[in-house]
Amino acid sequence: MAIDWQKEVDARKDDILNDLKELLKVKSEREDDKITAELPFGPGPSDALKQMLSYGERDGFTVKNVDNYAGHIEFGQGDETLGIFGHMDVVPAGDDWQTDPYDPVVKDGKLYARGSSDDKGPSMAAYYAMKIIKELDLPLSKKIRFVVGSDEESGWGDMDHYFEKESTPDFGFSPDAEFPIINGEKGNVSIQVHIGVGNEGNYTLESFQGGLRDNMVPTSASAKVKTTTAEQADAMTIAFNEYLGINPISGTSIMEDDTTIIFQVAGKGSHGASPQFGYNAATWLASFLDKYDFAGGAKNFLHVAAAYVHEDFYGEKLGVAFEDPKMGKLTMNAGIFDFDTEKEDAFINLNFRYPQGTSSETLQAGINDTIGAYDVTLVEGGHHMVPHYVPQEDPLVTTLLDVYEEHTGEKGEEQIIGGGTYGRLLKRGVAFGAMFPDSVDTMHQADEFMSLDDLYKATVIYADAIYRLAK
Repeated sequence: MAIDWQKEVDARKDDILNDLKELLKVKSEREDDKITAELPFGPGPSDALKQMLSYGERDGFTVKNVDNYAGHIEFGQGDETLGIFGHMDVVPAGDDWQTDPYDPVVKDGKLYARGSSDDKGPSMAAYYAMKIIKELDLPLSKKIRFVVGSDEESGWGDMDHYFEKESTPDFGFSPDAEFPIINGEKGNVSIQVHIGVGNEGNYTLESFQGGLRDNMVPTSASAKVKTTTAEQADAMTIAFNEYLGINPISGTSIMEDDTTIIFQVAGKGSHGASPQFGYNAATWLASFLDKYDFAGGAKNFLHVAAAYVHEDFYGEKLGVAFEDPKMGKLTMNAGIFDFDTEKEDAFINLNFRYPQGTSSETLQAGINDTIGAYDVTLVEGGHHMVPHYVPQEDPLVTTLLDVYEEHTGEKGEEQIIGGGTYGRLLKRGVAFGAMFPDSVDTMHQADEFMSLDDLYKATVIYADAIYRLAK
């Protein structure tokens, strides 16, 4: 007998939305200054993990919390395990929201909150898909395990710890990208460019900060500059206002005293995997300041940011551009800028999403050849992930594409992205939804939302897909 998945989801719409709203109220940003043995990424991610696992306990699944790093919700029997991977942590909300990012609001059929589309909304859709299969008591030949993470947006320390304690599913997907499927993901590595903080020019850079995470295009940046004379300060302020008027950014300048100015720039955010869709506030500010007579480390810091990083989305100015016929172009996001005369050195964090055919070592060598003369030191940081690909002929891929096509009427094709998802944790792992081709992508941006129609449609697709893969 055919199962009417749409009918089953329709009967649970209120429950899906209510549970999701409750989950979205948890401010699950990583806070390193609040990390303890019991709270490995701070209180927020652990609270959200516990909240998600509580739904599994309520609904009669087998549930396990692995030391507040990650956990799972499981049911079914069999020698093989289908894994579904979601995450509860979110990137910092940042500024410029029209609503409170942690007080979910539905407007015009859209649910606004940080995490609504990345990744609490899609995770809730996948969870309710499992719940429907369980409540219908459908026969299964495999276990279904929903693995819930809490550090996907940072270092993936959650999954490192989880797999030290738990077995690895045989195959599966992550509801943390887009439909019709993501069966290839570029490599992901962050390289920090370290530069000294010396100042000996007519202008002194006392501080420069921009960005929150390496996987976000900085939406704001600020710099504190001291000039030699009040006339210089006045002229610099006038020039800054003119600069704002002819470029796609906004900002302010505040006179702290007659010769000290605090500059602030607001740009446009975007996911770090697609930096070309944002306006990097930090590089725009550096490009303005680079025209002035700074010296030493300050001059190097500003010039590298302005001449080699500003609007260099593909690593061309840095001399590391690369393209693979299947995986496409390398992309680069300059996500964090930090210069402070009270610190030993300054740094710019460059996050690369690179295709097969190049490597972190090649990138570092190319960067050093290009900007080594500016007294830089390169340090690889973060969680390095190499390129990942599951062939389109794999039964996992063909099954998921079949389900997508049947429920949407649209042709499903393989896709390769710069973003990194938990799908790559498995040799036979992919990302599957929950963003549709016509959806508006607001991940990592202010006013993040998920369409309720998309939320419920994704739940239908996930329920059918999970059952086909596990029956």
